[in-house]
Amino acid sequence: MLAEIVRKGLVPGAYAGLIGGVISGVALSQVGALPATAALVHSDSAAVAFVIHVVVAGIIGAGFGVLVWHQRSGAGETLFWGLTYGALWWFAGPLTLMPLLQVGFLAWDVHSAQEAFGSLLGHLLYGAGTGLAVAAIRRERPAGHGTTTAGTVVRGALAGVVGAWMLGDPLIGLLAGVGFALLYPRPPDGTGPALIRGTVYGFFWWVVGALTLLPLIGDGRLAWSLEDARAAFSTLPKYLLSGPAITVAYQWLDRLVRLLFSDVRAIRDEEGAGTEGLRAVGRGALAGLVGGVVFTGVMVRVGILPVIAQLVGMRSSMAGLVVHLVIAVVIGVCYGLLFRRQSYDLNSALGWGVSYGFFWWILGPLTLMPILLGGAPQWTAQTAAGLFASLVGHLAYGAGLGVVFHLLEARQNPWWIPRTRADAVRVGRRKEQLLTSAPALWALVVAIALVLPVLLGV
Repeated sequence: MLAEIVRKGLVPGAYAGLIGGVISGVALSQVGALPATAALVHSDSAAVAFVIHVVVAGIIGAGFGVLVWHQRSGAGETLFWGLTYGALWWFAGPLTLMPLLQVGFLAWDVHSAQEAFGSLLGHLLYGAGTGLAVAAIRRERPAGHGTTTAGTVVRGALAGVVGAWMLGDPLIGLLAGVGFALLYPRPPDGTGPALIRGTVYGFFWWVVGALTLLPLIGDGRLAWSLEDARAAFSTLPKYLLSGPAITVAYQWLDRLVRLLFSDVRAIRDEEGAGTEGLRAVGRGALAGLVGGVVFTGVMVRVGILPVIAQLVGMRSSMAGLVVHLVIAVVIGVCYGLLFRRQSYDLNSALGWGVSYGFFWWILGPLTLMPILLGGAPQWTAQTAAGLFASLVGHLAYGAGLGVVFHLLEARQNPWWIPRTRADAVRVGRRKEQLLTSAPALWALVVAIALVLPVLLGV
């Protein structure tokens, strides 16, 4: 076991960490974020800072390799694990270990985090590069991952057209669509997980596209300063919404191709699609209602119920409460249809539910609600920071929705399937899910949700 961990984990991770360190080191040197690294050895040399950065990156990369050695080694899975790992080391490094070693205290305050914003982007780039490098070094194709073909690239390009239309940027949209096809030649099952995967993928392309590639092409520099990120915040919701559009469109295109041209049919023991769908609708409606009740306390606290009532031409808090609960039920029904058979324990229920709540915070208060009230989407850092209480409420709503839906779904299995067999199938699916990047997605969505509005708000 130890030899396998070293061969499949530690060694590939160390090499991948060096690659990620070189990539992120070059970028960080461009924005002047490396001198603090050289200060660890009482030097102000840029070359010394770069060497230390790459060496530390290799050591941290070895840890990443050990972390993911038993995970599925597809490029998409290791990319999302890498992004989460990079975000974790931003907290552990610039905000914790480095200030502790240099000045003897922890930089756990908003001002210090804002000053280290460029370093956050560098750590995300490091994580992405390391994750992709691990997949390339292993050169393993996980079961069900598929093979990249011309058809795969075409489907990715078509999905990218959808993203390009939403972003208003053909270059980034097509790159993102084709990129996702290369990451996932055979997309994982489940439209709901694809939605969450797309949200994180959209955030990744906001960092790579809006803050990196486009500024480099236009001005020859990286837009990694806090001021640049605040100015570009208006594009972030576009990326967070176009990412799911790309991933879901790609998955549906893949399903359509398999339906039309594949002779293989899976043998399923579950209920028919119609019966299962109706049950999912009922469970989602009830779970959405419970989540809406949980959310109501926040709505009352921030005094937004009269605003919601304006959606139906009224202004009373009672009317707003009714509209709020109806919306909560509708969103819950959508969750039931999108995430049925995707939560196998309370951890996954919370993960999918909270992530879904964050998606609806972007789509709801920042986008649809202002439009329905006759205005324009409120895609500014100031608005997002001002709606932080609403964000917490949406996360709580998602948590309640996910947990209740899971409890309802776990109680029932078709009468013709023995309980022991149904439980065995559920345990097997849970193990399969844990081998994917799902836990990394849940953690990164929460980090994005709670950190960005605080850092970029003024």
